[in-house]
Amino acid sequence: APLEAPTAGTGAIREAFTSYGIASGGWARGRGCLMCNTAVERGALDEGSGRIVDAYFDRIDRAFRNALGNAQQAGEIDPGSDVTELAAFFTTALIGVAASIRAEAPPEQIQAACRVATSVLDAHRPGDGPELQAR
Repeated sequence: APLEAPTAGTGAIREAFTSYGIASGGWARGRGCLMCNTAVERGALDEGSGRIVDAYFDRIDRAFRNALGNAQQAGEIDPGSDVTELAAFFTTALIGVAASIRAEAPPEQIQAACRVATSVLDAHRPGDGPELQAR
């Protein structure tokens, strides 16, 4: 929900990954996300479940696009950065984090993945875009 807020920006993205990282060593360990669990266990086998999972993943993607678009308008993200591609990356990264929590991956590993994911935001700050593209 914080990513869907009208004022969401890079802070909401960082907070989403930070909260998943913290939860990985606590109450969420071994639980994961119901929708991610459904995607892995039933999504491909059951058409009805697949539609619900797809809708949920689309919602996550739209939420990231919302936060990234706001961040781009606020000057937190380089205007040349592709918000759609970044949202796809963050959606996939968050789903991977949720699946890793379910699999009881070491919290340190999940927290490291969350830090790396949010470092992508730093690579897309204004002025960093052309350098990133040249690599």
